[in-house]
Amino acid sequence: MLYMAELSYNSNYVSMNSITNNFLIAAAALCVLLSSCSFGPPPEPAKAERIMYEWNDVGGPGEISVQIDLSDQIATVKRGGREVGWSFVATGIEGRGTRPGTYQISEMLVDKHSNKYGWIENELGEMVNDDATPGTPRKSGERYMPAPMPYWMRLTHYGIGMHVGNIPSPGDPASHGCIRMPKDFVPLLYAEVKLGTAVKISY
Repeated sequence: MLYMAELSYNSNYVSMNSITNNFLIAAAALCVLLSSCSFGPPPEPAKAERIMYEWNDVGGPGEISVQIDLSDQIATVKRGGREVGWSFVATGIEGRGTRPGTYQISEMLVDKHSNKYGWIENELGEMVNDDATPGTPRKSGERYMPAPMPYWMRLTHYGIGMHVGNIPSPGDPASHGCIRMPKDFVPLLYAEVKLGTAVKISY
């Protein structure tokens, strides 16, 4: 009887062992089929940020000058003929294009707001019109907000200049005629230019 009991116990033990082994084999096979035991798609690689400008000026002899290419939407800064920096810009859109020509900086203001363009927001501070002028009709509770133009460098008497501004699509025009530049680039340029600095705009 004891022998039969031991035989029965060993048979059960072998059966349980077989079930366990079969389960582990099935689990391993499932992992192989799925290629990974983790769920969901693999994470996407991080996108590299686009370089918007470079600045390598260390002073030295020569005057600063700026060349703006309307075709490539890029400003090149030179000191005494050698390149010391560049940046993407956003010039005037069709119908409000930035005119080619040779100009000189005639006014410099760190804190300036446009007297021509801005936006309208409601009483909650929500923007309801992102392309407005001081004369744009407004509903009750709405107010006109003039567009900020930090580090303003005037080029024309009719309100065209270089300043900090949004560049939504590098390489494409986006402004009302001014030359928008990256916010971290403009203070570097502003510190080196002066009244009378030459700015050439061309295709």
